[in-house]
Amino acid sequence: MAEQKTMVQTEILADGVTYLLAQDQDLDELKRRIEEAVATAGTFVDFVVVGNRQVSLLVTPRSRMSISVATVLFDARDTGDVDFPFGGHYDLL
Repeated sequence: MAEQKTMVQTEILADGVTYLLAQDQDLDELKRRIEEAVATAGTFVDFVVVGNRQVSLLVTPRSRMSISVATVLFDARDTGDVDFPFGGHYDLL
């Protein structure tokens, strides 16, 4: 039996909304930007999610966020390239 390829998937839960980060996102850098945003009255933090979609999240001192990491099956489409989105509104199925 062929071995299945896996990848690490990072999930951010922000004020009850789940975001799955695209593979090319630097988690340490994103955490730093979130921490900086919390120290302000409110700042938008940009990142790319699975489906290669850009998200701008307004982070304030009252924002509730958690980050979790899991190993999932590999998806070659998950490149983080916003010029080639997939899934959701872009699927024809």
